[in-house]
Amino acid sequence: ISSKYVMAWSTGQNLSTPGPFILLGFPGPRSMRIGLFLLFLVMYLLTVVGNLAIISLVGAHRCLQTPMYFFLCNLSFLEIWFTTACVPKTLATFAPRGGVISLAGCATQMYFVFSLGCTEYFLLAVMAYDRYLAICLPLRYGGIMTPGLAMRLALGSWLCGFSAITVPATLIARLSFCGSRVINHFFCDISPWIVLSCTDTQVVELVSFGIAFCVILGSCGITLVSYAYIITTIIKIPSARGRHRAFSTCSSHLTVVLIWYGSTIFLHVRTSVESSLDLTKAITVLNTIVTPVLNPFIYTLRNKDVKEALRRTVKGK
Repeated sequence: ISSKYVMAWSTGQNLSTPGPFILLGFPGPRSMRIGLFLLFLVMYLLTVVGNLAIISLVGAHRCLQTPMYFFLCNLSFLEIWFTTACVPKTLATFAPRGGVISLAGCATQMYFVFSLGCTEYFLLAVMAYDRYLAICLPLRYGGIMTPGLAMRLALGSWLCGFSAITVPATLIARLSFCGSRVINHFFCDISPWIVLSCTDTQVVELVSFGIAFCVILGSCGITLVSYAYIITTIIKIPSARGRHRAFSTCSSHLTVVLIWYGSTIFLHVRTSVESSLDLTKAITVLNTIVTPVLNPFIYTLRNKDVKEALRRTVKGK
């Protein structure tokens, strides 16, 4: 949406009365906007196709039907919906008036994007715990990580993720918006949205910060402790081949963890929402569009079992 369009749209609206919001998206030259639109569209399609391929591979090959790949299917399913909650509306912002969104639509998008984001934290922590059991306690792994426990851990991740954002979402729903309705973002993120409120947002900021801090710290703590034990165990393996084999079972997950945590820690663990909104928007692209499309390739290219299953599927065996 160009700045001229925003000004024209605003002059035709009474912004002191309830009405729709407008997502600013990525203002700039037409050629840049077309390039970004095509790039985001291709990455979204690759995300959906890639993650569906992983789910299909796991379902079609019995050798992949283990707790590790069960959690990977949950992650792939989550990534499909996480990007779908965000990217289609982002693509719409490149069209004239495509960035217009109602209050209810904005609140709904925000809830699902952040609920799915919180769920990803918990799933990554569960996957780290699974790798800890497999590498550090291999003889007891089958007895501990039963299908029932795997199911409960996955379900708990989803329930915790969707519960965590309930309080901030309820507080945001009570805010009043009586000034500018132009959101400096490509989706309804909390930070650039609540700065438009004409009521005090301190409670919302503190609660959002607290929830983000607890979710990130809790999941990060489980992940760090798990990998501390994993690395200690791998170092003690006498043969280089054994160390490489052990590390290869968790290298894909570790790569995804580093990318995900690296981008989201900056986005959510901060106390001020009025600063660096443009920088936040740029880093959010990495979090919501780039990372989901990388995950299928990371797990395919760095995982021997998945590569073998893909090879057999291509050959029709």
